[in-house]
Amino acid sequence: MATKKYKYNTKTLSYEQIELTAKDRLFRLVTYTLSGVVFATLFLVVTFFFFDTPEERQLKRENEKLFHEYELLNKKLGNLSKVLANIQERDDNIYRVILEADPIADNLRKSGIGGVNRYALLEGYNNSDILIETAKKMDKLTKQIYIQSKSFDEVMDMASKKEQMLASIPSIMPLKSEDLKRISSGFGIRMHPILKIRKMHEGQDFTAPTGTEIFVTGNGTVLSVEKKRFGFGFHVIVDHGYGYNTIYAHMSRINVRVGQKVNRGDILGFVGNTGSSTAPHLHYEVVKNGVKIDPVNYYYQDLSPEQFQQIIDLSEQPIQSFD
Repeated sequence: MATKKYKYNTKTLSYEQIELTAKDRLFRLVTYTLSGVVFATLFLVVTFFFFDTPEERQLKRENEKLFHEYELLNKKLGNLSKVLANIQERDDNIYRVILEADPIADNLRKSGIGGVNRYALLEGYNNSDILIETAKKMDKLTKQIYIQSKSFDEVMDMASKKEQMLASIPSIMPLKSEDLKRISSGFGIRMHPILKIRKMHEGQDFTAPTGTEIFVTGNGTVLSVEKKRFGFGFHVIVDHGYGYNTIYAHMSRINVRVGQKVNRGDILGFVGNTGSSTAPHLHYEVVKNGVKIDPVNYYYQDLSPEQFQQIIDLSEQPIQSFD
C-alpha cells in the first residue's frame, strides 16, 4: 500500500494531503530511470576498468608465465652464445692453426641480419622489447651456428687433405735404416769423383750392394723412368704432390712404370752402378717447388733423435761423393 504524503499549509495552519499530477508522476519516473542508468553506467565503468574478469585474470597469469619463460629462454640463449664463442675460439686458434688455414674473419662471424624490419610483427605489445630481443638473439645465434657448421665442413676437408699430404711428403729413408753407415756423401759442396773438382752435391748417397731394394719415401705417382748411359743412369722421379718430387738414381733395375701410383714403402727398384757412378750406391734427392733441398730433413719417421744426429754427422763429413 502506497504511503500517503502531506505538506503543511501555513495559511490554514493544517496538514494537507499531497495529490500528484500525471506530469509529476512522469517527471519522477524519468528522474528515477535516468538515475538508475547513470548509476548502472558508473558501476559498469568502474568494474570494467578496475576489476578483471575471470578470463582476463587467466590471460594475465598466462602472460606472466610466458614472460618468465622468455626470460629463461634469453638466459639459455646467452649460455649457448658463450659455448659457441668457445667453439669459434678453438676453431680459429687451434684447428685452423694446426691445419695452416686462416681464421674466419671476425666481421663475418658477428655480422647481423640485414634487410627490412624483421620484427615489425612483434611491436606494439606490452612485452615487445623482450620478444624482439629474444628473436634477435635467436637469429644471430642461428646464423653463427650456420657459419660454424660450414667452417667445420671446411676443417674436416682440410684435415682429410692434411692426412693425404702427410702420407705423401717424403719421410723415410729410401734404403732400410738398420745400418746407418750406408750413408756416405751428404748434401753440399763435395769433391766430384770423376771431374776431381769441388762441386755442389744436391742429394744423399747411400752405399749398398747391387740389388739392394730401394723404397719410395712417400705416396705419389711415378713421373719419369729414365735409362741413360751417363748422369743419373737408370733413375726414377716420383711426384708426391704438394710441390714435392724425389729422385732415385744409378739403379740396376727399375720396378715401376710411368704413371704408376706408389705408396710409401713400395719397392721402386734396386741399387746399381749405372750412369756416372764410381761404385754401387743410391743417389737420392728431394725437390721442393723446383728447388733441391737436403734430404736429411726428411727421414723423421724412421729415426730416433740419436740416429738423426748420427746421420747429420755422417752427412756433413767432407768426403768425396760417388757421382
